Amino acid sequence: MRLTKSTDIALRIAMRLAVLSEDANPTTREVAEAVGVPYTHAAKVVSRLQHLGVVEARRGRGGGLLLTFAGRTGSLGLLLRELEGVGDAVGCEDDPPCPLRAACRLRGALRTAQEAFFAALDPLSIDDLVAAPTGPVLLGLTTRPTA
Repeated sequence: MRLTKSTDIALRIAMRLAVLSEDANPTTREVAEAVGVPYTHAAKVVSRLQHLGVVEARRGRGGGLLLTFAGRTGSLGLLLRELEGVGDAVGCEDDPPCPLRAACRLRGALRTAQEAFFAALDPLSIDDLVAAPTGPVLLGLTTRPTA
């Protein structure tokens, strides 16, 4: 199973925020540069993470991004289910629909495998992902100086 680019970016942003001090308050642009993603993509993902209660974004002086307690300690499997959705792994109902869809066992097997994938991540959190050796690498990421 391959995660969408949006989910990949969301995880990178959450992991970066998890290792920063609470008073760091990086901007979306700073986090995007540090994790190597375009600002426009990061802004959309941050908005989604806000909606899910994973990230808090404060405006104005002293504002910036903060990973919430729920974002830090919540189930990774649940977060991925929200970000990815739980649709079919194959396009049985695409246009044109698959001629095997009425008698195919693949769709059910793939759905079971997809749930097993998410279930394996259920006991993990963002905090678990940033334990050593990952955390120190994330702290070493720097934003490029602006000209």
